[in-house]
Amino acid sequence: MMTKPGRFIVVEGLEGAGKSSAIATIRRWLQQRQLTVVCTREPGGTPLAEKLRTLVKQVDNTEILAPQTELLLMYAARVQLLSNVIRPALSRGDWVLADRHDMSSRAYQGGGRQLDEQLINNLRSTVLGNTRPDLTLYLDIDPAVGLSRAAARGELDRIEQEQLTFFVRTRQKYRQIAATEPDIITIDASQPLAQVQQAITEALQSHFAGHSDD
Repeated sequence: MMTKPGRFIVVEGLEGAGKSSAIATIRRWLQQRQLTVVCTREPGGTPLAEKLRTLVKQVDNTEILAPQTELLLMYAARVQLLSNVIRPALSRGDWVLADRHDMSSRAYQGGGRQLDEQLINNLRSTVLGNTRPDLTLYLDIDPAVGLSRAAARGELDRIEQEQLTFFVRTRQKYRQIAATEPDIITIDASQPLAQVQQAITEALQSHFAGHSDD
């Protein structure tokens, strides 16, 4: 008997958008349907990719990380995660639930850093191949609100310490991408938690209607 292919769900959004709560909601929804769930995060998700995450996130006052270097480190971590975790899990028929994926690079490095879109598209084509999320939930929030939430959690990492204008550009790119791609659903993350959770559940039920009856 052939194994049914797994599904790939991604949660995206700015700092403080509530991705952790969203992922917990999605994970419960999947587990209630007796589905095997593999959770990942980006950058990271494998021993090597976690080391790359540290390089990207840590505050280093001795050397400025060039935007292109940041982009390449992100894709190096991503190809490692895809090769060692995501693709094997999907082949087994597992469901992959990811805290960030390729949309982050398009928004942060493309929008926030204003790097060349063709450069990013070339990397995407090379690294991703035919692997694409079945559903991306983009948690939309005002950058000032999100950063305030992030600061309340504790010390900010290198990217979180960027100026507000960086996150304004990042949000604009997120929204531009979400408006043009049908497998991306935008959730208003400024709503009370219960309403955000309800919106997430409705998106899952609509997108994967009937899966549990397959």
